[in-house]
Amino acid sequence: MEDGKDLRWMMEDREREEEAIEDRRKVEDMVPKRFHRWLKVFGKQESERMPVRKTWDYAIDLQEEFVPRKGRIYPLSRIEREEVQVFVGN
Repeated sequence: MEDGKDLRWMMEDREREEEAIEDRRKVEDMVPKRFHRWLKVFGKQESERMPVRKTWDYAIDLQEEFVPRKGRIYPLSRIEREEVQVFVGN
């Protein structure tokens, strides 16, 4: 019985390693070469966890009565709006 558990554990460990290798290959293909020194942060495992708190982190306290307004931040020309629509549609 113990041998079966050890074998299953080894197989699961191997599967995790293969998934990590495959994930790294996918990330390498998607991330431009100039950012490859930071590939670790683009991986699945790193992207699913919160970053470690730092001394320069600070809270953004929102006011309870604040209601976001709908509207543009700045006006766009017709051509710019069309370009945005094409970009957002993709």
